[in-house]
Amino acid sequence: MELDLVEISPKAIPPVCKIIDYKKFLYEQKKREKSLKSKATKVIVKEIRFGPQTDEHDYEFKKKHAIKFLEEGAKLKAFVFFKGRSIIYKDQGQILLLKLAQELEEYGKVEQMPKLEGKRMIMFISPKKK
Repeated sequence: MELDLVEISPKAIPPVCKIIDYKKFLYEQKKREKSLKSKATKVIVKEIRFGPQTDEHDYEFKKKHAIKFLEEGAKLKAFVFFKGRSIIYKDQGQILLLKLAQELEEYGKVEQMPKLEGKRMIMFISPKKK
């Protein structure tokens, strides 16, 4: 009959086997994996960069962009970049990020609180489900 004995579930007790055409089985398995992969959502991460002494107008402008990104369903990576000696303003950077998190509370939730990594203080915000 030109069919093959294929082990479907080796971990089951007793192991499950089927008598089928192996090439057809592989084709259908590949097709199933492809459809699952296409249905999976891809996580997009958008970045917003601040300086430790970002002006109020610039802050509001970037906040509008952050709101737009979160409404589109993208994750937001907000960070304060410290150049040269501006690292002494760590507290200002943290205050800025916490203020942003508080104002974006209705659009997304904070995934990771502000954390200093080298010359950057990074915070992640994920969008709220609709």
